[in-house]
Amino acid sequence: MKKLLNSLYIVTPDRYLSLDGENVVINADHTEIGRLPLHNIDSITVFGGAGASPALMGKCGEYGKQIVFLSRSGRFLSRCEGKTSGNVLLRREQYRTADDEKRSLEISRLMIAGKIYNSRYVLNRALRDHALRLDTEEFSRRAEYLTGSIDAAYNADSAEELRGIEGQAAQVYFSAFDDMILQQKEDFRFTVRSKRPPLDNVNALLSLTYSMATGMCISALESVGLDPYVGFLHTDRPGRASLALDMVEEFRAVLCDRFVLTLINKRMINADCFEKREDGAVLLTENGRKAFFKAWQERKQEELKHPFLGEKLQWGMVPYAQALLLSRFIRGDLDCYPVFLWRG
Repeated sequence: MKKLLNSLYIVTPDRYLSLDGENVVINADHTEIGRLPLHNIDSITVFGGAGASPALMGKCGEYGKQIVFLSRSGRFLSRCEGKTSGNVLLRREQYRTADDEKRSLEISRLMIAGKIYNSRYVLNRALRDHALRLDTEEFSRRAEYLTGSIDAAYNADSAEELRGIEGQAAQVYFSAFDDMILQQKEDFRFTVRSKRPPLDNVNALLSLTYSMATGMCISALESVGLDPYVGFLHTDRPGRASLALDMVEEFRAVLCDRFVLTLINKRMINADCFEKREDGAVLLTENGRKAFFKAWQERKQEELKHPFLGEKLQWGMVPYAQALLLSRFIRGDLDCYPVFLWRG
């Protein structure tokens, strides 16, 4: 099993990254302010930075370590990667699967059913832990609706029908999200999902968390030899990592949403961590990003028992494990893709 290394997050604008031997050097105004051994780093994420030297990008590509550049608001700008990995036979089979409507739907149904299953788990977990603070009857009704949606997703006759089932299930799930925010209600209220740009504190956290998880899926798919840009439910679009977007659906709720709820309910982040721009966009401040990524790195290192593999691994390795299982299914080594169904 692949080993999870540390991720380097550059959250202060205008930092420039360079290479010195086998070290990443962080520069501010042409002055070195820090350095880290490259062999201890799995990936680098830069917010609003001044850039990175060609030597560093080349070395990261050689070692299979990606550099992701994001805007200050967390919007994806570009990704620096090395040579495409994996064998051509696996990718050709992936492309054949993506072009086959029946086979694509088979995988898509499993992924969306898994997404709804895990969303229902989040509701049931909240109901179990905070029954005295929630409308138990309403939460139970929503969970029951999601139970029906799981069956409907498994039996969807087309991708269009599946998207409709997913959309309705997501609407029901997110209608309960504000109720699961138990602390700092005056500063963290959720009414509707807003993405580009996020228009409130909760959506700012959700968008950034989803972006980080999708990046993990892209790296995982590349590492096992799959093309992250050719998906089964998300259609092809230039520059869109469709397969990564398919895969991240499985653990959005249990990894990303629960992480955001923990940040708020445990007061690991507060209203001072956000700023609002003139266009209404809400984004994390520099201190907010530091608090976010400290908690995100700790979350990635938490251990769990994989529900299918039965092995202990870190949350940061879940995308890799699912990518590995998906590649085995596409190759024909597994009869069915074992979607991630969390039973924690």
